[in-house]
Order: sequence, then structure tokens, then C-alpha cells
Amino acid sequence: MAKWLQGTVTERHTWCEDLLSLKIRTDPLQFTAGQFVNIGLEVENKILARPYSLVNTPQDSLLEIHFNTVAKGTLSPRLAALAVGDNIQVSDRAAGLLTLDEIPDVPHLWLFATGTGIGPFLSILKTPEPWQRFEKIVLGYSVTTLEKLAYRTDFETMQSEYPDQFHFLPCITREKIARTINARITNCIENGEFERRANLKLSPDSAHVMLCGNSAMNSDVTGLLEERGMRQHTHREPGHIATEKYY
Repeated sequence: MAKWLQGTVTERHTWCEDLLSLKIRTDPLQFTAGQFVNIGLEVENKILARPYSLVNTPQDSLLEIHFNTVAKGTLSPRLAALAVGDNIQVSDRAAGLLTLDEIPDVPHLWLFATGTGIGPFLSILKTPEPWQRFEKIVLGYSVTTLEKLAYRTDFETMQSEYPDQFHFLPCITREKIARTINARITNCIENGEFERRANLKLSPDSAHVMLCGNSAMNSDVTGLLEERGMRQHTHREPGHIATEKYY
């Protein structure tokens, strides 16, 4: 049974009114980039918790989570109200299969994220492994407005460092912003926009896709990929599509 590590908030960053990131100091925690932990707060002598992906790498000294607040949520408003120095609980075990350990040997890695689903992909891309394993990496990252495009500068830096290997394709659905795509991820897959911008074919012969975001995106993108001959990846039946289920 998982136990709780006592954590302390060391830094908070507010991207916009309902979108935040917290850095947390705890005892050392072993995990693989792309995994999640349970984050909790003590409320009325009980720990109220839910899973959050870790944004940091396993080598970082601080843990980091990225989340939006749900107005009538039981936990996220409380997390958003935390200040530097406040206590927070972190499960002592990480979980999740949205990791590179699960990915077959293919030349092209495609990552599709909506909103806070970007967290595990940032953790993965900040490690050396993807840059050593894959010839091409494409990141499609969709949000509603520019202020919600969290960690944008991290990905732009990666684009500069790996100009021939990495394609950062930000999508902003409710605003028209220079150097971004004013469309949903599903639209960009259907009309070939991602493939044109990356100059790369999204094909079962050469690609593996990782999805993280709202359930509608995961379901809709999976359907579009299945039309291309791609299928869900499992331990028993290797495939082309990896998704995460927290519950």
C-alpha cells in the first residue's frame, strides 16, 4: 500500500487565473519520466487526493505539477490557494504507462496534448532519451488561448536546439496568434496540417503516437488514427497509440 511523503511548496507559478504550476520538495521519489503521482491535502483529518502527472525529470531535486482549477472541485481550488511554505502530501509511488519504456523502436514519435496534458511530455522531452532514440519528434499542443500555452518557451528552446529533429506545433483554438495554428488537433490530423508542417507522414509503418489530454481528444484522435491502420498499444499486443488512464 502506498504511503504519503510530507512535501513543502517551494514555488508557485500562475499562468493565468485558473492555470497554475507548483514545485514541491519531498524526500527522494523514484519515477520514470511521463508517470504520475497522487497529490493530497489533509482535510478534516482525511487526505483528499487525486493523480497529477509530474512535469519535472527524475533527476530534478524538486517535483512539479501543472493543473487547472475546477470551480466546484474538491481539491484543485485548495491546491491553487497554497502558498510557498505550505504542506502538501505526495504518494511515495509513481504509476502510469505513458513512458518511453512502453514505446517500440520506431523512427518517429508523435505527441498530442491538450491543456495540462502537456505535463508528462515535458518531463519526457527534458530527458536525453527521446533525442537519442527517435529521428523525428512532433509535438501537437492545443489550448484555447495564448495565456494557457504553458511552458511554451521550453518547447521553443527545444525547437532551436534540435531544428531538424523536433517540430513544435502549438494550436490555439479561440485566438489567431502568429506562428500558431488556429485549429484543433483533430482538424490538423484530418486535413494533414500537422504532416505538412512537419514534412512527415503520420503512418503506422514509422510512427508511434502518445496522447494525453481531455477524454474527448483522446477518443477522437484514436478514432482518426485507427482509420489510418493504427491501433492501441498494450503489453500483449504492440501497437501504435499510447494513452494514459489515471483511474
